[in-house]
This record gives sequence, C-alpha cells and structure tokens, in this order.
Amino acid sequence: MKISRFCRQPLHRYCLPLLVFTAWGWPAAAQTTSLAAAVSTHDDIVVIGSDLPLPPGTPAYGSAVIARDRLAGDASGRVENVLRDVAGFQQFRRSDSRSANPSAQGVTLRALGGNASSRALVLLDGVPIADPFFGHIPFSAIVGDRLSTVRITRGGGAGAFGAGAVAGTIELVSATRRDLPDVAGSAFYGSDDAAEVTASVSPDLGGGFATLSGRFERGDGYFTTPVDQRGPASARARYRDWSVGLRAVAPLDAQTDLQFRALAFGDNRTLRFRGADSSAEGQDGSIRLLHRGDWGVDALAYLQARNFTNRVISSTSFRLTLDQRATPASGIGGKIELRPPVGAAHLLRVGSDIRVAEGQLAEDAYSGVTGLVTARRSAGGTTRTLGLFIEDDWTIGRLVLTGGVRGDLWAIAGGYYRERNPAGTATSNQQFADREGAEATGRAGVLFQAGAGITLRAAGYTGFRLPTLNELYRPFVVFPVTTEANAALGLERLRGVEGGVDLSPAPGITIGLTGFYNRLEGAIANVTITPNLRQRRNVDAIVARGIELTAAARRGPWSLDASYAFSDSRVSASGVSAGLNGLRPAQTPRHALSATLGWAPVDGPRLSTTLRYTAAQFEDDLQTDILPAATTLDAVAALPIGKHFTLVGRAENLFDVAVVTRNQSGSIDLGTPRRLWIGVRLR
Repeated sequence: MKISRFCRQPLHRYCLPLLVFTAWGWPAAAQTTSLAAAVSTHDDIVVIGSDLPLPPGTPAYGSAVIARDRLAGDASGRVENVLRDVAGFQQFRRSDSRSANPSAQGVTLRALGGNASSRALVLLDGVPIADPFFGHIPFSAIVGDRLSTVRITRGGGAGAFGAGAVAGTIELVSATRRDLPDVAGSAFYGSDDAAEVTASVSPDLGGGFATLSGRFERGDGYFTTPVDQRGPASARARYRDWSVGLRAVAPLDAQTDLQFRALAFGDNRTLRFRGADSSAEGQDGSIRLLHRGDWGVDALAYLQARNFTNRVISSTSFRLTLDQRATPASGIGGKIELRPPVGAAHLLRVGSDIRVAEGQLAEDAYSGVTGLVTARRSAGGTTRTLGLFIEDDWTIGRLVLTGGVRGDLWAIAGGYYRERNPAGTATSNQQFADREGAEATGRAGVLFQAGAGITLRAAGYTGFRLPTLNELYRPFVVFPVTTEANAALGLERLRGVEGGVDLSPAPGITIGLTGFYNRLEGAIANVTITPNLRQRRNVDAIVARGIELTAAARRGPWSLDASYAFSDSRVSASGVSAGLNGLRPAQTPRHALSATLGWAPVDGPRLSTTLRYTAAQFEDDLQTDILPAATTLDAVAALPIGKHFTLVGRAENLFDVAVVTRNQSGSIDLGTPRRLWIGVRLR
C-alpha cells in the first residue's frame, strides 16, 4: 500500500472486520496455557479468559509485575498510586485522579518526561486505553478489583501496538474467573465527606462467565491552595465519578475464547477556584478472539468515544476566561497476532495492527474584565498508524534470545484551526498540510540463567511516538500561563540500551538491578517563550541514564516489596531552545523510592504500610520554580468478620506531609493531605 493512499483512506471502515474475520476462521488445534504459567516449568493450566502464554524472553526487558492483592489493597484505592510501587513510573503531576486535571494524567517511565502526554503504552487486555485526543489515561475508570495483574516493561516496544511505547509498556490484565467471587462489593466513608462504593456480580454462563461491575465515588475534597494564598473564590477539589464495566468470556471450543469488554465512565472535578470545573466521559468497547492451538491467534478490534470539558478561572479577577466546552474524540483500531508452530525452542509472533484517532475541540474565550466572549475557536485532526511486526524468542538451554522488528506507516491529516470573533466573523482559518511517513523500529534482548539463583539480561531497542492531537492543535491555560499548540511538531524517536541482573540469594528473596541509557530524539516539551507563554516544541533530545533496583522478600506472614530509581535525565537543545541545554526536563525527579511492608497471616487481621519518596523536581523547563522533595506514609488494616466480610481502615499520607504539585512563580497547589477511610468489603 502506498503511503499517500494510507493517508487518504478511512482504513478503519474495512481493516477491523478483516482482522476479526481472519482470526475467526483460523483453524484450531492444541493446548491452553495461563499467563502466570507461561514462563514457569509447571504443567499447563487451563484458565478461561486469560491471555496467550507469555513469551519466555519477556524478562530480558526488565519487567515488573504487580499482583491482584496489591492492586486492590492500596490506601487510596487508586490504581495510579499502586503503579508508583514501580519506581520510575510517574504522571506529569504528583496529584492523583481526584484532584489533577484529567488532561495532565499522561504516564511515563525513566524520567522521559517534559509534558503531560503518555510516553508509555498502556493496554487493558491488549487494547490501548489512552485518550485518543489527549493521550492521558482515564485512571478514575480503572478499578483494582477488576484486574488480576499488571506487568510493566520498560524501554521501547516492537510488538503489537508498539508505536508509541517509547518509555515502556504497562499491561493491565482483567481478572479471570478464578479471581472473581460470584458477588463482591465494598463501601467506604472517608475524610471530607467522601464516599466510595463498588459492586460486581460474576455468574457462570455455560462454559464461560461474565462479570458486571460498577464504582461510584464522590468527595468534597481538600483545598489544593495553601492557607496563606486562599481568596474568596478558592474552592475545595471536589470530585464525583462513576464507571460501569462488563466483561464476558465464551469458550468456542477447548482451545478458543471469545472475549467482550465494554466500559462507560464519567468524571467531574473542581480545581482551585469555584467554577474551575473539568469533566471527562467515555464509552469503550472491544472484542477479542484467542486461540491456543498449534497456531496461536490473538485478534481484537476496539472502539473508543471520549469527551472532555474544562473551564479556566482567572486568578486575579476570578472570572471565567476560557470555556473548553467540548473535545469529542474517537479511537478505533485492531490487531491480529499469529504464532505459527516453528519448533519447541522458538516462540514466533507475526502480526499487524492499526490505530486511528480523530478529535476536535470547541472553546470560547472570555474577557476577565467584562466577562464577555472575545473569541470562539475550533481545531482538530486525525492521526493514523498501520504496523507490521515480527518477534521471536529462541530458547537454547539456559539461554534465551529474543528480538523483533516493526514497520509502521503513519499519517497526520485533516488538521485545522479556526477562530471567529463574537459577531461570527472569521479571524483565523488555518488548514495544515497532511503529513505521512514510514518508520522501522526494533528491539533485541538476551536472558541467561547463570545458575545459583543468578539471571543475567541485556537489551537494546528503538521506538517512536506520533504527537497527539492535543499537542498538535489544542492550546491550554493554567492561569496565568498559556501553552500554545504546534501543528508542525515532529515525531519522537527513542534509542536505548540496558543491562541487569536478577538474584535469588535465598528462598523467598529476589533482587533485581538494572542500568539503562535512553535517548529520546525530538522530544516534545513545553518550551518557555515569555514568563506567561509557552509553546510545544521538539527539542534535540532528552537523554536519560540511571539505575533501577527492586527487591522482594517473603518470610511466613511477612512481606517486603521495594523499588528505587535513580534517573539522571537531561535536555539536549540548540537553536531557539538552546537555553534548555543541560537542564532537567520539567517534572522529572532524580530519585524515587517506594516500599511496602505487609503482615498477612492465613487467618486473622492484615496490616500493610507503604513508604514513598519523590525527590525535588522543577515545575518548568527553565528550572525557575521547584517542587520540594516529599516523603509520605500510607497504611491499611483489614479485619475479617465472618466468612465473607472484612472491616478495612485506610490512611493516606498518615503524617500529613505537604506535597507540592504545582509552583507557578510561588502560586502553589498541594497534593493529597492526610485522609482517613473506614469501610467494609464483601468477598
């Protein structure tokens, strides 16, 4: 297919039915292996609703796994905070999904930051879940109780949907039938009149199962503004969100599953001032076919419909200055992955994937003095990627060699920006040229079981990321600073290497150490032009080097899980951005630490505490405003009551440490203070 044809054609009209049709008709033939058993030496186990077996070379890329008990056992009840157990994971802001602006909740790894877009690929059951316009992750709609595990793989990706995985891949895996009781639920009451309610039912249906789940939460919130900066318009960070999920798994035969997932959610938040409200909503659906025969097949198709609104209030006049009244966006995509039988020593994967993102914004600007409309704006466009990939894992005794390559066609098309005055007269009407291209990326790794509990690993990789529609076409305001869009943004391209060792010096003890070097060329950053004006621009590169240390210990009822990351991340810049050269990217700490100590006897109460440390980081690209280091301690206590109920107490930020999340020339926002919860769980 010619690139120009790819740029013009609405491929989503015919590619997805083709993917599903191809997978549906594929012949069946062998054995089912669970995700957990795929890299072990135990006998294969049939698990309805699980993924295909995990490739044996996956640990070469330094993967970290978070188990179900931890996902459902954090003091905050929020998945994005659990992900911080893997040091080096970060969002653009230190706030979670109760008080951050949703558009700031992009995720990255290894200090490859600089703005709020996601540089890590986030998948739920193999489906990308980032917002198709902004690239942020809808964390308020992701509930730990609905998941069985999370696997975080750092570095560039070459497999399915590998385009965009420049910092790593975060794979969320839904709970299987063996994880789910027939009926489950929880109800919590917390500080600031906060409430959180969840419920799920998971009946068996024929040879398969379905699970219907929901969550609702609300809270009056806390003041993000420090006491000495509050004014008559200061408001608490109120939040109110809900989500409903449905997942159904139907076995078509002994080796084939058909999986369906649907999600609807709504999220409303207030930040800093009365009337400074944001909302996000979405409806997602996907269908997936998994076949575990001699020819393994993983085929899926998905749809996303999202919208976002945001109102900006002046910090001087306390009037509405910008009403981003609608940002409708849609995402559509699919993949097919085949695993042909090539011998017991090899696991070969070949496939193709496609993603299309479309979106537009509609916003009205207001005078902070008169309160009258000064301009009406609209903008939008489309991005597309179509990729082919091949990967192989070759096991040679104690040695595993893994490698893969991708080829992608990409397009940025239909971009526009229009502005009218209050009378409806056009003052700007820009049509941006369509762009297209092709990218080749790859990765390779080696894993060697040296014996005596020692495993050596090394890997190298390349990757790329298209700018999001948000970066290309949508300006935004965090008063008084305006950040302009840039329709001329180029691609980000990653080159990286890493090496490490995993140790098991004694039963129940594991230690992992990784050293890495990543260079993200063309990194997109919010570059300061004047004190109150920034623009998204490509800088020469962000260069990140560092070490990552993980440790886990189990002894009787006691457990300890710890993670530390040191990231020396620097901007390489020239030309108009030369002033940034040698500086750290905005919002990137050099040190991050997380440690969870747990006590969980077979019967009886359970206790856990989580310590988190984030080093100082800078608010802006010029390193003029600093966010001080912060250390917090959380705690959870659970007491079983009878067979099915558990009384739970949770404490966030137990010592009420002030966590600065924004510092604009001394104008401060604060993160979650001490918050106490009491509730009950039904299992």
